[in-house]
Amino acid sequence: MNFRKAFDHLKSDKVMSFLILKFGKIITIEDRYEKNYAKAISLLIIEQQVSFKAAITIKKRFNKLINKKTNKDILNIKDEKMQSIGISKRKVKYIKNTFNYFEEKKIEFEKLEDYKIIEELVKIKGVGMWTSQMFLIFIMFRLNIFSKGDLALINSVKKNYGIEKLDDFRLETLTKKWEPYKTIASLLLWKSIENQVFFSKK
Repeated sequence: MNFRKAFDHLKSDKVMSFLILKFGKIITIEDRYEKNYAKAISLLIIEQQVSFKAAITIKKRFNKLINKKTNKDILNIKDEKMQSIGISKRKVKYIKNTFNYFEEKKIEFEKLEDYKIIEELVKIKGVGMWTSQMFLIFIMFRLNIFSKGDLALINSVKKNYGIEKLDDFRLETLTKKWEPYKTIASLLLWKSIENQVFFSKK
């Protein structure tokens, strides 16, 4: 995906201009794409509240476990089997809820607006705002998403903009400037904190 338009818009913000210079050539939105939406959300559920490293390991095991299986086959995997690869009992339930939902409902998410997709997905027990927003970014490729509930993003904003106490109003004012490319700003901010490279006024 070409981000040139987004970069042209964002670079009026000096922090974004710096991050574009550093990471513009390496950010991507397509590396986590998964066409099976139930599987995509299950992988995001695995990522909830675990370290990046742990998530990668567990996701690899999960992919191996469900390889070449249909959604129905996956629903028939014993809970204990899923738990044995490092998925908590609670998350196994959430994953099964997700596969059940996609077996029962046939919704054309591609045709829905962002807020409608979130409204729909949060009906699944175990899927909240963060998971829905990550789905919008990495699966639906929606370009104007910023997740206030993502700790890495918030920490990156604080460090790059030199804001110790980031309240909702300040965050809203900042992210409003990035519209309609909040997703691209997010990708840059994630890359910044991942590499521990931050904008400095000095």
